Amino acid sequence: MTASATPSTPTSADPNFVKLDVRAISLLGLGHVSDDINQSFLPALLPLLVVSFHLSFKAAGILVFAQAVSSSFVQPAIGYLADARPMPWLAGVGLLLAGGGIAAIGFMPSYALIFACALISGLGVAMFHPEAARFANLASGTKKASGMRWFAVGGNVGFAIGPAVATVALLAFGIHGTFVVAIPVAIMGTLLILSTKRFRSFLPRLKKGAKAPAHVPDDWSAFGRLTAFVMVRSTAYLGLVSFIPLYFVHVVHVSPAIGDSVLTAYLLAGIAGTIVGGPLADRHGRRPVIFVSMAATLVCVALLALTTNGTGVLPLVAGFVFALALGFFIAGSQAPTIVLAQDYLPNRLGMASGVTLGLAVSVGGMFSPVLGAIGDRFGLHASMLAIVALTAISLAIGLTMPATEARRALLLGRRAAPVT
Repeated sequence: MTASATPSTPTSADPNFVKLDVRAISLLGLGHVSDDINQSFLPALLPLLVVSFHLSFKAAGILVFAQAVSSSFVQPAIGYLADARPMPWLAGVGLLLAGGGIAAIGFMPSYALIFACALISGLGVAMFHPEAARFANLASGTKKASGMRWFAVGGNVGFAIGPAVATVALLAFGIHGTFVVAIPVAIMGTLLILSTKRFRSFLPRLKKGAKAPAHVPDDWSAFGRLTAFVMVRSTAYLGLVSFIPLYFVHVVHVSPAIGDSVLTAYLLAGIAGTIVGGPLADRHGRRPVIFVSMAATLVCVALLALTTNGTGVLPLVAGFVFALALGFFIAGSQAPTIVLAQDYLPNRLGMASGVTLGLAVSVGGMFSPVLGAIGDRFGLHASMLAIVALTAISLAIGLTMPATEARRALLLGRRAAPVT
């Protein structure tokens, strides 16, 4: 595979080449860190809420469900509205609501108000993602996946450190420690709102005297296949997040601390995979990188299932190595997938982002109880084998997604230089 695989992607010597806006991508990436801290902060808060309000486990779980549903299913609708009228300020306002909802939970006197705060937080997440991803695409210049990786990495980092932030804040201040999440979102939300004019400058404009370019139609068929791919891939990814600690405790027979450390390694390796995957996708194409990433993921998860069904040092070492490789490869397809969705719907960047970052991921996550039921009946090793099967299905779906080189060439021809 060589760089010539994507001749439609301009180089710095090409007149169509547009540089990545480092300042804008940095703001959006750091905003994504702040946003996704809130999504993983709430689960870490549940034990304290259960004790403080004498909640049932069902009531506690409903809070996470409320946040997830309000964020995921609203995102495509917000993206659809923003496609008709881009609203760059929406990312900053959404960030303030996402963190404000979580921060307020620690000061609420009743379960009903806590539930409302969880809904508000989820709505804020839904407002942030579509517009932030749209302007991450536009601010990335010509090398879309290279820029989008930093936006995606921000989400990975935020999701990974959220529980640690919650632990420190709640140990230091008790349930009122939720106010800590208000600090980063207040800073980043304000900065994003103040940068509205800068983000608007990335919206495509015709040069004076230029003719309107030919319309590049949205490819809904390809986008539907990509959405199915993201659903199945997220089921495998979130299944691994949920079951790696349990798997290592009950199948490999190690301590919970070691099981958690394997999960941490998996998540950190995912950050590295996201960073590497973006530039490779710009050089070799979105689909090839997604294919190689998922093929390697399939091999690694199969080897993990085959080599860890026992006790001793060797299964533990093998499991740790393959968990690292899994995290790296499965996350390597993240940035290319977001950009590929936007390639398929060039006139619906917000909706494409809302579906791939919100709805499709959450629908995939809803399969986790099925994996748990498989583990209850047949053992956690059977759950891991089910994840192997899901990875194979996602790879098969990925092979049906069409290439976009010709469409990208048309887009590059129709988009004028950003207004500065």
